[in-house]
Amino acid sequence: MEAIAHARFQRYGYRKVALVLEQIRGKSLAKAEYILPSVRMKATELVTKTLKSAVANLNIKAGKKLGSDGVYVTQAWVGMGPMGHMRRVRPAPMGRAMTIKKKVCHLTMVVSDTPAKKGKK
Repeated sequence: MEAIAHARFQRYGYRKVALVLEQIRGKSLAKAEYILPSVRMKATELVTKTLKSAVANLNIKAGKKLGSDGVYVTQAWVGMGPMGHMRRVRPAPMGRAMTIKKKVCHLTMVVSDTPAKKGKK
């Protein structure tokens, strides 16, 4: 059984979040919870919250509380969100004003009670 959790429009660069996801993809929940506090990146907060949300979704879907050894991070990916313009400006040459652009990402995490199958590369 699988459960999905999304974290959309988060104020992190998607490449930085992808570095954290590489550490936990394919691992069990117990191992992921052991690894995440030792990764020294700000994006670990986002990944930890999304992982907990996905596990809670799986527990609700299963109808019982699953152990941390029986839950696996089967898929986890991050994509770039819209780099929308904030309602603030910076001074630019010749008296112009340029809008501030901040990076946004969309994180999706899939957890399952069975380990992920390794495919051919």
